[in-house]
Amino acid sequence: MTANAPTANAPTLLHIDASARRHSFSRELGDAVAGAWRTAHPGGTYVHRDLALTPVPQITEAWTELCDYVLEHGITDTDRYREAVRTPEQAAAWAVIEPLLAELVAADTVLIATPMYNFSIPASLKAWIDQVTFPKMSLAGRRFVVAYARGGAYGPGTPRHPYDHQERYLRDFFAGHFAVPDEAMDFLGTELVNARVDPALAARRAAHDASREAALAAARKTGEAL
Repeated sequence: MTANAPTANAPTLLHIDASARRHSFSRELGDAVAGAWRTAHPGGTYVHRDLALTPVPQITEAWTELCDYVLEHGITDTDRYREAVRTPEQAAAWAVIEPLLAELVAADTVLIATPMYNFSIPASLKAWIDQVTFPKMSLAGRRFVVAYARGGAYGPGTPRHPYDHQERYLRDFFAGHFAVPDEAMDFLGTELVNARVDPALAARRAAHDASREAALAAARKTGEAL
């Protein structure tokens, strides 16, 4: 995880990378959003967490016990989650959760750069989501930006749209669990990246190139406007 020095009352961007590739299309888009944001907010706080470089562990039974306590006692203030820790195992679980949750709660904007793996999100991103999520938790007031890449075409009207459990999952999760309204979400992505390597998609290379250029333009515009 990397961070720059904060300036008082300046906005904070949390940038999450989930691709297993060091040089990927989702990273390219995420970097474009972050670069434009940093130019627009030179005094802002930028926090970058690379889930491939520093994987987040899977949740444990102790995490489930923390969630049960929070739910049973009606705790919705993230500052009070620490009250749920009562055993050494729960303390160990909390030691994993606390820095991740602090980064998330402190952010004004959460930028997630993710590929589509097997119709959905990478296990690394799901592990992060599980660690930072508690019952009846609200992150309303924050903006979520997802910069994605996928091998095929999964947009509305395409034959593979029903198999999109990447954007659909994240939209549903942000709205249903974090109480983030649709207008506080931005999704931008590069499609058909497999046209570069799959002979069966070679005829779609031009469509991929167009998708990539449009996504990069959208990424820069989004970053400037945040």
